[in-house]
Amino acid sequence: METPIIEVKNIGKRYTIDHERGRYIALRDVFASIIRRPFAFMKTRAKRAVGLEKKEEFWALRDVNFSVQKGEVIGIIGRNGAGKSTLLKILSQITPPTEGEITLRGRVGSLLEVGTGFHPELTGRENIFLNGAILGMKRSEIARKFDDIVDFAGVGKFIDTPVKRYSSGMYVRLAFSVAAHMEPDILIVDEVLAVGDAEFQKKCLGKMQEVTRKEGRTILFVSHNMAAVDMLCKKTVWLEHGTVKRIGETKEIVEAYLSDRPSAEMVTTRRSDQIATKKEKGVPHFTDISVAPVGGGPIKSDSQLEIKLGYSSGSDKSIAEPQVSIIIFNEASQQRVLYMNSGISNKNLGDSLPAQGTITCQTGNIDLKAGSYTINVWLTSNNTNHDTIDDAFRFEVTTDMEKFDYKLPPTKDFTDHLIPYAFKNE
Repeated sequence: METPIIEVKNIGKRYTIDHERGRYIALRDVFASIIRRPFAFMKTRAKRAVGLEKKEEFWALRDVNFSVQKGEVIGIIGRNGAGKSTLLKILSQITPPTEGEITLRGRVGSLLEVGTGFHPELTGRENIFLNGAILGMKRSEIARKFDDIVDFAGVGKFIDTPVKRYSSGMYVRLAFSVAAHMEPDILIVDEVLAVGDAEFQKKCLGKMQEVTRKEGRTILFVSHNMAAVDMLCKKTVWLEHGTVKRIGETKEIVEAYLSDRPSAEMVTTRRSDQIATKKEKGVPHFTDISVAPVGGGPIKSDSQLEIKLGYSSGSDKSIAEPQVSIIIFNEASQQRVLYMNSGISNKNLGDSLPAQGTITCQTGNIDLKAGSYTINVWLTSNNTNHDTIDDAFRFEVTTDMEKFDYKLPPTKDFTDHLIPYAFKNE
């Protein structure tokens, strides 16, 4: 059997988390740290002795094992915090593993943080050579590919302009273009399809396909976009809580991943005692929440959502002048991308609600790009906010790569990214 180009054996990465309770050390902060630092070590030891500072071990990765053959394209998927980026940093030799070993048989190139190394005062031309050198390309290699890099980025008119005057889109297009024209044996890519607008993302995908099919390079591809993973990768590694949950054929793994992560997933689980407290006080409150695409299946960029909110008045009385608000956030940027309010809906909730029931909000096409999103919900009665759940649910949006005609979310909170929606009580 052919020797693998990448071997990962029992990889683990441990971090130490310091927990310090309070800032009060007294004795004039141990004589101002004994004239600034000579006995800083002794102070730290003293704090630990009296329980003011504690250390906790956190394993970002544990017992990760897999191998990759030359020319294979491997997808790596998992929730935020599953350990994907940590694994890529270890494979890119940015950080060492705490335990285990990796074997890389070839030159490694990484597209982890697009634009790292760009200098705002330098021109696009100068930054191509600077960034290329940082990424490990020789000057002759950069010069040979210079025209292709500029053409791919579409910034030819501005190539001798300082990049501080570039728009954010031009900046990331040029940065990606430099990285995409490297010629490593192993290419490690993290969320490449989060770069630029829809047209440029499609171009990025085409470049990735060219690299995999024509040039036969080995690629590790991390993405939350399951359609892109399915299109590019034959084999996929599914990480969960820092360990490998499953490895296998991409179609099978992606289906299992989406089934394991239903379209509606609780983030802040409402405990029974919290609901009991609200009921005891006779306060209107939410009892459950679910999110699903109309028609079933995974949530896509052009899906319509059905958001169901179970509620109770906390008594046998109806809820007067009810109003429900829903805000959807991009989880990575914490940008608010969609807002729905029953008070301005074309189908509002009326003057009152029964003591218990379910409120449904159905949206038009959400027009969101691939990624993770969270939902906050509010329940108001008589202009008084009675219940709020932040991060009530998390859901994934995947993109239909064949269409690729969806709109991008706004760059600022609550711009003109508006969709139709309607509330009703069931």
